[in-house]
Amino acid sequence: MMSQDRLRTAILGLTAKGQQLLEAAGATGLFDIVAVADGDPELAEKIARKYKCASFNDYRQLVIQNRLDVLFVAAPIHLCDEYVRAAMKKKFSILKLIPPGLDFEHTAELMRLAKKERIRFAAANAHRFDPGFCKLRDYLASEDTEDFHLITAVCNVPGSLDGPAGRWLSDPQLAGGGVLLRNSYQLIDLITLNFGIPQQVYSLNTNRAPDRQQRLSITEDTAIVTMKFSDTLVANLIASRVFGPPRQVLRIHGRDKLLTVSKDNFTLCDNLGKIIDEFKYDCSESESTAKMLKNFAQGLFSPDKNQPVVDGNADLNNMAVIESAYLSARTSMPEEPLKILDMVGTGPTNI
Repeated sequence: MMSQDRLRTAILGLTAKGQQLLEAAGATGLFDIVAVADGDPELAEKIARKYKCASFNDYRQLVIQNRLDVLFVAAPIHLCDEYVRAAMKKKFSILKLIPPGLDFEHTAELMRLAKKERIRFAAANAHRFDPGFCKLRDYLASEDTEDFHLITAVCNVPGSLDGPAGRWLSDPQLAGGGVLLRNSYQLIDLITLNFGIPQQVYSLNTNRAPDRQQRLSITEDTAIVTMKFSDTLVANLIASRVFGPPRQVLRIHGRDKLLTVSKDNFTLCDNLGKIIDEFKYDCSESESTAKMLKNFAQGLFSPDKNQPVVDGNADLNNMAVIESAYLSARTSMPEEPLKILDMVGTGPTNI
């Protein structure tokens, strides 16, 4: 079914992120957009005219009526889970906006199905391709990570969930336990990619609901997560909706150096604050998304020659860390991500 140079592609959900994904896909020249679907038929028809493709307001019909190489999933997964599974059984590879599933168990189910059907299921994590974070990965590849003792990460997530399209995010079940750590997915991904899976995760969550009973039924406004990697290395992640502007920053403290990294900046200082090296980049999300899509497409065209930037298990490992954090917030005890991986019969590398 796959052509030599273009992947037959469709999308479920025309959110702002979904439309951005389509634009970047079109710019690569590697994807042939053949269908779009959204609950808003007028929006679907408008986007379909732009790409000269079919439009649907029924996700199921898009999956049934098309033969695809790739299906982008930008709709909330609780609205299209059964159609995503049906697409996988038709041998469509799936690229889903982060996070990959509602929770760890759901992500593991989807990954097992992808393995069974011999297709790719991946989270669309463009931040892996941001120049600042790529520079960090290259830098740490040449360094002894035992020289570092503390990682601090801050994720500002301002914005309101009052709009109808976003209200499901305030439901603890539909949101997979909460939303802040889902919005911190990229930072958690960077930490686990560079330093592995933490031995233990401890989390404290708070929200500003007016009474205690209400706090049990809504998601958090602030989360503080501590991850222990070894006796000499810990990470601390602070995520909050109560301060801004939107920003994700990672700081890595070593014996005689400090790394400060964001998507468009990489700075190396000594412990007195003197800058040793600094790189600033003109970075756009569309460029990073295009790089991600090229890597995904090349992996489908020539899987033996073009491996993904990171192993597909990275997404499952990230979800295990998030699951541990939400479990810890409920039990007030440290939790172990590796135990969560083992509970569903998987290890960190064997899905």
